[in-house]
Amino acid sequence: MAAPASRRRGFSLGRSWPLLFVAILALHSLAIYLFTRGFLLTRTELDLHSHRDDRTGVSPGCSSWPQPAVDRLVIVVLDALRFDFVAPSTFFEEKQPWMDKLQVLQKLAADEKNSARIFKALADPPTTSLQRLKALTTGGLPTFIDVGNSFGAPAIVEDNIMHQLVKNGKRVVMMGDDTWTQLYPEHFNKLFPYPSFNVKDLDTVDNGVIDHLLPSLHENDWDVLIAHFLGVDHAGHIFGVDSTPMIQKLEQYNEILEDVIDTLKSLSTPGGPHENTLLLVMGDHGQTLNGDHGGGTAEEVETSLFAWSSKTPPDAVLSVLGENSCNFDLHGKEVCVSTMQQLDFAVTVSALLGIPFPFGSIGRVNPELYALSAGTWDIQKTGINACTPQDDLEAWKKRYAEALCVNSWQVKRYIDQYSGSSIIGFSAEYLHHVAELYSKAQANWSEVLKSTCPSETAKGEEFKESASSALQLQIDAYSSFLESFAKLARSAWTEFDLWLMGTGLLLMILSVITHAYILVRLNAVYQPSDQECASSRIITKLSFAFTLVMIRAASLLSNSYIMAEGRVTNFLLATSCIAGLWSSAVNGNFNIEEFIFLLLNIFARFGIELGMSKQIAGPTATKDHPVSIICDIFGSSFCNASVDIFPIISLAIVTCIILKLITYAVHQRFLKYFIMSGTILSYAFIANHWASESTLLSHAKAVQQTGRSLAPRFVYAIGGLSLVISALWRLFAPVGSLKFNERITSLSAAMLCSWSPVILMLLGRQGAFVALICITGAWCIIMLQQKYQKDSKLEITGSCVANPVSVTQWSLLAICLFYLTGHWCTFDGLRYGAAFIGFDNFHIIRQGFLLSVDTFGVSHILPVLSLPFIAIHCYNTVSKKSKVKDVTINILIQVHLMYGLITAITTTVTIICVTIQRRHLMVWGLFAPKYVFDAIGLLVTDLLICLASLYYS
Repeated sequence: MAAPASRRRGFSLGRSWPLLFVAILALHSLAIYLFTRGFLLTRTELDLHSHRDDRTGVSPGCSSWPQPAVDRLVIVVLDALRFDFVAPSTFFEEKQPWMDKLQVLQKLAADEKNSARIFKALADPPTTSLQRLKALTTGGLPTFIDVGNSFGAPAIVEDNIMHQLVKNGKRVVMMGDDTWTQLYPEHFNKLFPYPSFNVKDLDTVDNGVIDHLLPSLHENDWDVLIAHFLGVDHAGHIFGVDSTPMIQKLEQYNEILEDVIDTLKSLSTPGGPHENTLLLVMGDHGQTLNGDHGGGTAEEVETSLFAWSSKTPPDAVLSVLGENSCNFDLHGKEVCVSTMQQLDFAVTVSALLGIPFPFGSIGRVNPELYALSAGTWDIQKTGINACTPQDDLEAWKKRYAEALCVNSWQVKRYIDQYSGSSIIGFSAEYLHHVAELYSKAQANWSEVLKSTCPSETAKGEEFKESASSALQLQIDAYSSFLESFAKLARSAWTEFDLWLMGTGLLLMILSVITHAYILVRLNAVYQPSDQECASSRIITKLSFAFTLVMIRAASLLSNSYIMAEGRVTNFLLATSCIAGLWSSAVNGNFNIEEFIFLLLNIFARFGIELGMSKQIAGPTATKDHPVSIICDIFGSSFCNASVDIFPIISLAIVTCIILKLITYAVHQRFLKYFIMSGTILSYAFIANHWASESTLLSHAKAVQQTGRSLAPRFVYAIGGLSLVISALWRLFAPVGSLKFNERITSLSAAMLCSWSPVILMLLGRQGAFVALICITGAWCIIMLQQKYQKDSKLEITGSCVANPVSVTQWSLLAICLFYLTGHWCTFDGLRYGAAFIGFDNFHIIRQGFLLSVDTFGVSHILPVLSLPFIAIHCYNTVSKKSKVKDVTINILIQVHLMYGLITAITTTVTIICVTIQRRHLMVWGLFAPKYVFDAIGLLVTDLLICLASLYYS
């Protein structure tokens, strides 16, 4: 007996079901907005600047900003410069092909120890270029929310060294990465910017810098020169660190740096333009072996800084530099390496150039980098007239102590202003602790100044030891204060608005409860009351599906499981397959689909583990790629052939399957032939694009350019035209021309065939294999759903309750595909190269759209758009007492509600996780990116469901 009509009418959504999903989207958007406002607040940026006439310090010894120690500064930025690119390979356990390529820097560090030094520079995550440049110039810590500005950097209004240079009459020349012009649009006397976002272009920016760098070194119209190279960063993104293009770039940089150093040396004679010039060769961040950056791993935060002074300091500099980390290079010469925080860069450069420190800088003047400049050893520039220092080291310590005195005063001033202006600020306990350290350091400063002046009765050696000891104690006291506050800022910098976070979390929980209530009510209304057996099976399925969802959600509370999310999801999907096999075996019905699905999960697991989807452009593969393993076994010729041939074979199979789907699912003749023609053309262009990059085939240059540039654009154009045609057919086709089920399948197939070639193109050569896994998995789920329908005899009763296990498997498969295609939930997991397939120039909207489609294509767009196949193919026959249209709409609503609920539960648990772990060491490197990806994924899912409900209604 079917459910009473009054009950169905009492809770029927009818034509209002798109409004339901719009309401869910609005509620989720509000909840995420409120939580994000509370969780991802930036630190309060004070609109205050340091001035030359500021009263610095509290005693005569540090009553003014430090005097300039260098006349000119050359900063060469090698983007994504790993530490092992610069340091000799003897400092590492295993020598790698990319090591020891920058020989000129290693040679200088070995031969000119008094004036050259290699530093391991430690960056603060997140390690995106924008954040690192901002932190390097302001002297503050980066804030996580700035990642959103990485593709459209706003001008920096916070006090920074660029502002101080201009305000104090220093002339600045910049060449290279145009991010500098976005951050500092009016700070350069000369400017040679080049577009930076085309990661496939390894040479345009670098060649532009080379054209202007050496000629500029001969000019006298600048005080600070900045040259920002991008080739290493782009080579890493596209080819990885262990690749021929990366090694070629490093060798090119070595030649460039040789020319730069030779030019500086030739012009460093007394009276020459570079008599007292400091050269800094540095990276803004590191990169992983895959060429990614943005997170907080050691490979990403460890970069390099090389400093060389054209004017050699006295031998006493060696006592400051120390020999804590020294080793012999490949030529048997000793090379020493120091460590510094990038946080110290801005204030150290300011001290060397003699400009006021940026108001918000919280770094410490680095002693070793400060000592490498010969100007800091010049007694005439110490500013001390009360007495004459005994030797070079004491003179330098006095000058450095003065710099730290001003440095500490400036940081203390910032602390006081920040605590008074910020909404939340720092805790009283921490502030009291750092205030005590500062007071203690300042209280002894006057006594230290007196103790460094010899009295008439003082003996030479005794006085020298006493003065040196007093100065060192004072330096240690200032350093302790500065390091303590930097540690405090790192641990508690971000201001969390717990009220907004709690409100957002509460709304998310309420939305999940409401979401689940609506779904339960629909199931209750459309579940036949006299089918206890069927009802029992549905409850069992629901309990099992809920258990899978909650286990996956609960795993997100652990940072280790977040890092292994792909494997966790694959394990749960395999568990559902094993449970299905066991259930069918108990019932005496062996389902071959369950076995195929389990085998499919094994393939997916290997793909996730081995990085199968980290396919790179061109014929070269990284070492962790499965193709490289095959190469080791069968040889390089087999490897090259496999890379070129296997994707084409997979693509041919995918094309046949898609054409068969179109023949089966699309019932309107015009739409069928149009979609079929567009699909054939799209896949032909994809094959042409891959063939143009093949090394097995010889191409004319024009043919190669057409395949690489025009073919992807044709695919995008055909996909867009297909979307337009299917939408017009949806709007204007006669309603009665097709049965409702046939209309839905036609629309679904048209939508999938419009999106899939574009996504396949963006995924690269791995895409065809991933598509096979996706199609096979979807087929298994649909066939198992049909068998479940028949076994439960739901077709006979006219029940229209969707199987929650199938929808859960659909969701788990989507997550597996996300990790299988080389993505992960960190910003260094974005495949930036995909945004430039078919294009060489950067446009923020176009490239942003392509990057979004690549990121969410197989994990959100295709799974949501293909949900109608679960609803329709599971219910081919229904009771004569029920209307086909009503049953189909009800199943569509349930399936979309289930899928949206699964995503909402996962996102809610992620929000709970980041709320609990907001003070965790990995919050910005792991938990916050995971929250951003899940929150955006939920909104994308809700939006797609809303559009699908309108499209299919």
